[in-house]
Amino acid sequence: MSIPPRSAGALGALADESLFTRRLVLPAQQFIHTAGASGRLLILAAVIALIWANSPWSDSYADLWHHHVAIDLGFLSIDKTLHHWVNDGLMALFFFLVTLEVKREVVDGELSTRSKASLPVAAALGGMIVPALIYVGINLGGPTTGWGIPMATDIAFALAALGLLARRAAPGLAIFLMTLAVVDDIGAIAVIAVFYTESVQLDALAVAGALVLVVLGAQRLGVRAIGAYWVIGIALWLATLQSGVHATVAGVVLAALTPSRPHIPLDRFSERAQPLLDLLARAGRATHAAPGDEPESAHGTAEVALGELEALVRETESPLERLEHQIHPWSGYVVLPLFALANAGVALNGEAVGDALESAVTFGVFVGLAVGKPLGILLFAWLSVRLGLAALPAGVGWSEIAAAGALAGIGFSVSVFITELAFPGSAEGEQAKVGILAATVASIVAAAILLRLGSRRRAIA
Repeated sequence: MSIPPRSAGALGALADESLFTRRLVLPAQQFIHTAGASGRLLILAAVIALIWANSPWSDSYADLWHHHVAIDLGFLSIDKTLHHWVNDGLMALFFFLVTLEVKREVVDGELSTRSKASLPVAAALGGMIVPALIYVGINLGGPTTGWGIPMATDIAFALAALGLLARRAAPGLAIFLMTLAVVDDIGAIAVIAVFYTESVQLDALAVAGALVLVVLGAQRLGVRAIGAYWVIGIALWLATLQSGVHATVAGVVLAALTPSRPHIPLDRFSERAQPLLDLLARAGRATHAAPGDEPESAHGTAEVALGELEALVRETESPLERLEHQIHPWSGYVVLPLFALANAGVALNGEAVGDALESAVTFGVFVGLAVGKPLGILLFAWLSVRLGLAALPAGVGWSEIAAAGALAGIGFSVSVFITELAFPGSAEGEQAKVGILAATVASIVAAAILLRLGSRRRAIA
């Protein structure tokens, strides 16, 4: 991922005039938008959580995340642990971003045409169906509610691992993995919304529905101030939280409603901007003709024209693109690392590991992610190619597809999130997390081997 074009252009213009921008801001932005950089921070946060939870200071880890934070507005009172604020609040922002990315891919990206979407969609379906069936098969007669855990893929972690393991991989492989993970997240969102909602408060749900209508009405009236939608969005999140439906669904709904087209397309911008540019040129000549006595009317005309140009430029970027660019660094560098820090602290003492090794939940999650994911992805991808529905990306062979399947077995953040919904505060939840961590390590090792085999195959060819 590179710096968004508009941001790159703005920074380029400022860099010519500002040493601070050139030496500090531009390199910082280049780092922030480096593929895999946020994934590495996610990995670091998970390692810190594991060390902390298994250190002599493990009690402080538990005390921190079980500390209660209350909000009392008189008409509304919410009292939750810091752990729940991260999972219910910050993760709503993460799923908001994921849904924005999904919508962008559907409108203009790798999911916009059947030829582009066939292979990753088929592979993603296999990567969801097979792991879920494996988990249920292993846990028949036991706690089958965790079937959604091995369905998930952690986009940031998987892409970071790919960047570390195969710096010279074919571009098509990264695109395939990213698109597969996006489709995977659609499945995870649907599973969370439909299968992990225990009870519903109809009055709060009605308020949430009314707020969705408010968003649609504001769009019809031409309200384009992002701040207004943030206010409505927070109210929608609160209503969804109170309704019993998981609060992250509010982020999904808002993102789905976000316009993906600019208000002013580029051809209309050119038509409307050119007269303003001509006006500015005339005002500049008038100012230059009398530098010591700038005509008041010329200055005022220039200011009005500049204001109109600023508005025109702003309206050529769709709200979806603007929000995606604004939220991406916050999600990658704040939300996901905090989530990992709050949820990856699994006790790995002898007793806990012993219980996990004897648990069908651990085994089901591990086999579902480490075996079911690559098996389902490879099988469904092969079938789609064999049936003539799709073709392999350029420079990508079956060993690379298998490697992508292995990397998709890194469910991590999303799998842990579903674990918290499936087994809230229970021993099974801790056992599932052990399975997730073990599957993450196994998936990285398997992907490294498969990518090495692929590189040797290309070298011989």
